[in-house]
Amino acid sequence: MKILTARLKLREWKEADKEPFFELNSDPRVMEFMPKLLSKEESDRLVERIQARFKEDGYSFWAVELIENETLIGLMGLSIPKFDSFFTPCVEIGWRLAYDYWGKGYATEGAKASLNYGFHELGLSEIVSFTVPQNIRSRRVMERIGMHYVGEFNHPLLPKTHPLEKHVLYKIN
Repeated sequence: MKILTARLKLREWKEADKEPFFELNSDPRVMEFMPKLLSKEESDRLVERIQARFKEDGYSFWAVELIENETLIGLMGLSIPKFDSFFTPCVEIGWRLAYDYWGKGYATEGAKASLNYGFHELGLSEIVSFTVPQNIRSRRVMERIGMHYVGEFNHPLLPKTHPLEKHVLYKIN
C-alpha cells in the first residue's frame, strides 16, 4: 500500500530505512519538541512498532520518500494513540521530517494526502493532531490542512514536571 502525491511517496517501511530514520531521530533540530533524542536501538524499535501497527490496525505512519530520487525524508500518516485522554480513542495525523526538508511544503503535501486517505479510504469522521504549544511549524501545518484548535491538555505519557507535558490539540471533521 502506498500513496503518491506530486512529489512524495508514502509507503510501508523497509529495512534500508532504519539508518536514515535514525539520523533524523538523533538530530536535535528535528527532535526539539520530542521528549528526547532516540538511540539507534530506540529508532529501530520505533520502525518495528510502526510495522506492527500496520498489521494490527491496517494503517500507521508511512515512510516518506521523495519520488524524484527515492530519498527517505521522514514519516507521516495516521495512528491510534495508545494513551487515555478526553479525546481518545481517536486517530491522529502526524509527521516527522529530516531538517533538510523543512520549509518546502512536504509536510503539508503529505498531510493532505494522509487526511484524504483517512476520510475517504478508512471512512473516518474525525482526525486529531497534537504537539507542544511552542511547535509553531507543526501548528501551521495543522492549520494549513484545515485543522482547528480545540484546546490544551497535559500529555499523560510525560511526567507532570516535564517541560513538554503541555500539548495543544487540533482536529478536523
